[in-house]
Amino acid sequence: MLKPSTLKFLKDLKKNNNKPWFDKHRSGYDDAKRDFLEFIRQVIDLHGRNDPGIKNLSAKDCLFRINRDVRFAKEKSPYKTNMGASINQGGRKAVDSAGYYFHLEPGGSFTGGGLYVPIPEALRKVRQEIDYNLSAFNKILQSKSFRSVYGDLDRSSEFLLSRVPKGYEPENPAAGYLKFKSYIAMVPLSDSDLLSKTLVKKTVDAFRALQPLVGFLNKAITD
Repeated sequence: MLKPSTLKFLKDLKKNNNKPWFDKHRSGYDDAKRDFLEFIRQVIDLHGRNDPGIKNLSAKDCLFRINRDVRFAKEKSPYKTNMGASINQGGRKAVDSAGYYFHLEPGGSFTGGGLYVPIPEALRKVRQEIDYNLSAFNKILQSKSFRSVYGDLDRSSEFLLSRVPKGYEPENPAAGYLKFKSYIAMVPLSDSDLLSKTLVKKTVDAFRALQPLVGFLNKAITD
């Protein structure tokens, strides 16, 4: 579980997203960061028993910075109003492997993962593997554990092409999946979930349901 003070800090930051306020409340941020890191550590310790690829990660290597990169942004608020952790075999900097993700944001938290905006070569390999092994891919997505937690992959328009990529025919049985630009699945978390004693278990259960997909994607990329 997370502390109510962690959620309160993020809510207050959303209302006061400026450096003078943040500097004045630095201790609140430090406490919230420690709380989130401890939660992520517990998740890694538990799910690392299921997925050896993440068992040696440190929570610190998974945590994203709270500072926003505003160099090319129209909106210049200096801080993110969320905390995120990419629990990936390469840590938060990995761009060519699938993994797990936790997003902490009061009123908009979620967990899950997959392969998010991969580099072109990784995406090419994943599409090729889906084309070759559609039955195995379908089996993962149609499994009871995956469907009960996630229902389906995220089919938001930002993650889909309007037509099949070059090199594939529209009639390809895998065409629907070949259009994906990211292969991710997420489950929302309420604020009461975040404060519940079952949060670690709920997160690990979600990761376990996602693990076959993560394994399929990473095998496609590395083979």
